[in-house]
Amino acid sequence: MTARIYKPAKNAMQSGAANSRVWQLEYEPEQPRVIEPLMGWTSSGDMKQQLTMRFETKEEAIAYCERHGIPYQVFEPKEPARRIAAYADNFAFKRTEPWTH
Repeated sequence: MTARIYKPAKNAMQSGAANSRVWQLEYEPEQPRVIEPLMGWTSSGDMKQQLTMRFETKEEAIAYCERHGIPYQVFEPKEPARRIAAYADNFAFKRTEPWTH
C-alpha cells in the first residue's frame, strides 16, 4: 500500500490554476481492475483507490505518511517554461520572421 504525493496539473480546458496549488495523496492500486461480465463495467475490489487527501504543503503530506507508517513516493512538479514577451515585440525591427498575414 504505497502512497503517491504529488501536485496535480492544471486543467487543460481552463486558463486558471485552480486546484493545482495543493499537494495530493493517493494510494497506488493493489489489485488490477477487472471487467464485470454482466454489464461490462470496470471494477476493482481495492477500496483505497477511492481515497484522496489534500494537503497545503508537501511536508504536511510526508508527515501524515510517516505518522501513520505509510510508505510513500514524492513526485515533484515540473514547472512550465515561461517565455516573457511583450506585445511590442511583434512589431520590432529585430524580428526574425516577417510580420505579414
